[in-house]
Amino acid sequence: MIETHAHLYDEQFEQDIEAVIDRAKAAGVTKAYLPNCDSGTIDQMMRLVDRYPEFCIPMMGIHPCYIKEDFEQELAIAYDWLSKGQFAAIGEIGLDYHWDLTYVSQQKAAFERQIYLALELDLPIIIHSRNATQDCIDMVKAKQNGKLRGIFHCFGDGVDIAQQVIDLGFLMGIGGVVTFKNSGLAEVLQAIDLKYLVLETDAPYLAPVPKRGKRNETAYLAYVVDKIAEIKQVSKEEVIRITTENAVQLFG
Repeated sequence: MIETHAHLYDEQFEQDIEAVIDRAKAAGVTKAYLPNCDSGTIDQMMRLVDRYPEFCIPMMGIHPCYIKEDFEQELAIAYDWLSKGQFAAIGEIGLDYHWDLTYVSQQKAAFERQIYLALELDLPIIIHSRNATQDCIDMVKAKQNGKLRGIFHCFGDGVDIAQQVIDLGFLMGIGGVVTFKNSGLAEVLQAIDLKYLVLETDAPYLAPVPKRGKRNETAYLAYVVDKIAEIKQVSKEEVIRITTENAVQLFG
């Protein structure tokens, strides 16, 4: 299994990160892709990458919830890191209309700039689109020249939006939310092919049932696989094989 989205550098893992990674490996996870949040998370992310270079793969970007008036300065720091390091993707980036609409115009400007950067560097983008998926799709579509690719992380929208994501040439990240009773994702997954999906946890957030409400971790991808297999009426091995192929094809 490949974990495409986990904040394993989060302070919630400080005391037992070695055990967390050991459990992930024991569950069959071979790699975990780490999305950045802002300039304040880079050092802790890179320390973890230095410690586990084969397992923890860094991505670089500015999360929309961290975009404020000083986003130009934040972007400059991210650009500097991208110019001197090996990063698998630009992420996580996008729009978030859930918590605070104060900086929506800045979020859009930062998202656009980071999309252009992904095109310039030929890197995938990892999109955060909470309550803003249609706007994210529209912004990506306006720049899509056949080279933009990536993941709509923590996908939670309906079949019509899923089809737009597919038409855009993007994948959908499926995590613990798929195990929630009222997520609505069963209908979506029944309607789309596994070749458009990748696995994620968003650890330490959004732990799947039966761990809901607790700290999430990468080993819990197993619960996500179980649920996808149940919904799609296929084997767990097929879910793992196809989602792994999708991640490898995206990240290289």
